Amino acid sequence: MYQIPYTTVVESTTFNSWELQSTQHPSVSSKFKRFLDIIGSFIGLLILAVVFVPIAIAIKIDSPGPIFFTQERYGLQGQTFLLRKFRSMVADAEKLKSLVKNEADGLIFKNKNDFRVTKVGRFLRSTSLDELPQFWNVFVGEMSLVGTRPPTADEVMQYNQRHWQRLNVKPGLTGEWQVNGRSKVKDFEKVIDLDLQYQKKWYPMYDVLLIVRTFIIILGRVGAF
Repeated sequence: MYQIPYTTVVESTTFNSWELQSTQHPSVSSKFKRFLDIIGSFIGLLILAVVFVPIAIAIKIDSPGPIFFTQERYGLQGQTFLLRKFRSMVADAEKLKSLVKNEADGLIFKNKNDFRVTKVGRFLRSTSLDELPQFWNVFVGEMSLVGTRPPTADEVMQYNQRHWQRLNVKPGLTGEWQVNGRSKVKDFEKVIDLDLQYQKKWYPMYDVLLIVRTFIIILGRVGAF
């Protein structure tokens, strides 16, 4: 079993000078995990190619604005990258965020009835189709199929030493949080517990198990429509 290393966070005068010093998690250098990511992301990109046009048209008809939502996120060891999703909210959603009550505790934001989510967006989210563009992030190595969800800048600005440990692995499309009641887990510290649990429990085939469980959950949501 892998033991999470002690992580040191050094804060200087600016956020950009924060440094992480930690022992590399075995999953980062795992050839099997990378092989799984390449195969999985290739299949995901093929699916994206098939459904891109109908999804793009539906988004445009439902709500004016871009097809994609693009945002800078933080990945392995605090490295930044651009994450893209199919847009599931109104175009000026970020400006309207202050009008929405946060129903979660800590550094995550959740609201079951967020008025910014469009009709098409609700369908995309419930079926996880909005996540399809992220297969490109997996393909180029910025993300993995399994890991933790990549946080935003305003989130990591408030991280303490324990929180930073979740970035000892690559961020993933799915993970412990997603298969253990994502919508029901509204406490950020419990999310961190799940992320660190993944690091402790990880072995190559464990990713396969979580991917299978993710598919079962997604298929269950689709069948509910």
